[in-house]
Amino acid sequence: MAAIDVLLPVRNGAPYLGEAIDSIQRQTVRDWRLIVLDHGSTDGSLELAQERSESDKRISVFSCPQADSLGALRNIGLAKCDCRYLLLQDADDISFANRMEAVTDAFDAMPRLMLVGGDAVLIDPAGRRTGYLRMPTDPKKVTAATFFYNPMLHPTVAMNFRALQRMGGAYGRDILKAVPESESITAHHLAEDYILFGQLALLGACANIPVPLVQYRRHDKSVSIANPVAQVEVALKVSRFLSSSFCRMKGVSAFDPGPFCNHADYVFDFGRRDYAGAFCHMSAVLRAGLGSSPELERELAFRHILATRNSRKMMSRFLRFQLRYRTSPAERRTVRNWILRDLRRGKFVYRSKEATHRVATAAVWE
Repeated sequence: MAAIDVLLPVRNGAPYLGEAIDSIQRQTVRDWRLIVLDHGSTDGSLELAQERSESDKRISVFSCPQADSLGALRNIGLAKCDCRYLLLQDADDISFANRMEAVTDAFDAMPRLMLVGGDAVLIDPAGRRTGYLRMPTDPKKVTAATFFYNPMLHPTVAMNFRALQRMGGAYGRDILKAVPESESITAHHLAEDYILFGQLALLGACANIPVPLVQYRRHDKSVSIANPVAQVEVALKVSRFLSSSFCRMKGVSAFDPGPFCNHADYVFDFGRRDYAGAFCHMSAVLRAGLGSSPELERELAFRHILATRNSRKMMSRFLRFQLRYRTSPAERRTVRNWILRDLRRGKFVYRSKEATHRVATAAVWE
């Protein structure tokens, strides 16, 4: 058994797969096993991985064309793991050489955590730096944010594997079982990581360290770029599922996070101009369920900006928010995407087919 298993799914990723494997072989920690899961590649990815495994016995390669989704593929990988910590690696990303060392140090410092992630340097297909992704750090920050977007960046995440096993953790499934089966959801191909990480975040078991762990490559075949609308639709369903699960667990009244979400910097339009009543209700529920904290108040302060669809009010609220808090690029982009929606022909605005979403306690919307 290795101290760290690395799970690397790939499907037609030959242009970048070699670099991804190289980045694992360069780690300062040496006690690891790399599990490559090929999902029916036709571009030589499987052969490339097999060739690398012949020269490094720590690399194991499995052909899994039968997996019906990315979530199913990753769950096949989970079943093959036997380790203390599980590291997630995408076939088109590059891990920094100290990544394993950084996350194991974080687990040693915070042993109750189940997930540890971090920041990422953004790169283009050619490997040129294009930006930086900074993630919320403290577990309270992660939990407060998880209703509105995924605050754990998948290719930076490492898991306490034994703790995950005890929880019955798996991609795309309801592991909390807090809501009736009729209200539960699954997410097989899109947002399958969000539903897993979000449930663990509700338990306060996730954190990010403020250092870059990977070079995160964005290109035309990335899921978030190739099919962004489908991605945010599923992410919205996950947000609502997490909200329902949380409210059941805490014994508090239901709320809908939908109008206040900003998945992939989208603003969600449910046909209303003002969500003040819904915001006040949501704030009271979250304070009751999570307890008041500076981390929660900061998150609610940003969500208050999205409680209006009047552009002038939204900008005014954002400017006041900016005077008090350090804003993130995603927050700035979200507000800009609404204010400039007409110039951008509605890009980054998701207009729901539903006139408005009503939860069981519909009176809170009136």
